[in-house]
Amino acid sequence: MKWVIRIVLTLLALLAILFVIFRTPDTDATEMRAKYGAAPSQFVHVEESAGKGQIFHVRDVGPRDAPAIVLLHGSNSDLHTWDEWTDRLKDTYRVVSFDQVGHGLTGADPDDNYSRATFTEDIRALTHRLGLDEFVLGGNSMGGKHALAFAAAYPEKVTGLILVDASGGPIVRNPDDEDSGNIGFTIARTPIINSIAEQITPRSLIEQSLEQSVSVKAIVTDEMVDRYWELLRYPGNRRATMKRFASEYDPLSEGEIAAIDVPALIIWGAEDRLIPLSAGEWLDKTIPNSELVVFQSVGHLPQKEIPDETAAAVRGWLAKPGADEQVVEKLD
Repeated sequence: MKWVIRIVLTLLALLAILFVIFRTPDTDATEMRAKYGAAPSQFVHVEESAGKGQIFHVRDVGPRDAPAIVLLHGSNSDLHTWDEWTDRLKDTYRVVSFDQVGHGLTGADPDDNYSRATFTEDIRALTHRLGLDEFVLGGNSMGGKHALAFAAAYPEKVTGLILVDASGGPIVRNPDDEDSGNIGFTIARTPIINSIAEQITPRSLIEQSLEQSVSVKAIVTDEMVDRYWELLRYPGNRRATMKRFASEYDPLSEGEIAAIDVPALIIWGAEDRLIPLSAGEWLDKTIPNSELVVFQSVGHLPQKEIPDETAAAVRGWLAKPGADEQVVEKLD
């Protein structure tokens, strides 16, 4: 019996040693703010966000009297995913992007609540704090779901939607596509392994996850991988990620989406392996006043993979006569 106890104790000791060796601790919040929160970043305290105080990492650029576009990043991303669009649109538009709770430099939600309602109310509270009564609302991936949810809840505030490889509707995946998905998302959804991932998060895992998400591999630079890796390890963000992924997918109903009557531009990468093109086609069919633009040889992050083409699509859509002219008229 003693030898069994010795073996168990030895294994526990080995596990403890391995944990110490491979553990990747949280990053330092002050260092991360200095690295990723320099001007034009600001940190906005919103007392009424979902009923509690929250400090959001925000970038608010462009003329203050110009039409406003608010942009929401995807899961495990941050406001920097919109840098290229911001650079291309800020001459004409007031462009607002921010780190949603559990992401980037905003960090954890005080109530540890990552429901759709929390994200929706945060958008309302922050835009109110910034003095935005009406705006175009855009979102990529998870951010697209939150944009749809906000438009459904507060239709009077949204003058148009820009949905970039957006979740929010039922995800229709081709059963023959065995290579679909992403290793980072798979780990986050796997019990026990996801608990380990709260403490052990190899940089190589982040790099692989990003490379699986895009088709234009050149955008996955060392700088990009470092940003995702370091901000995922910002205090509270890994725990928030695991909590979000432990929850069931909470799509909007077909009726909720069909009731959204503002003009919508739907941008999709034809080679998206996370949210397939069929999901974008479903949104286009369901939203009454929508336009679908598909880019070939592009994956899940069109705004990063082909920023010139996608930002031009946004400008063209906003300026287009006819039904989509409503957006410009309402904003002006």
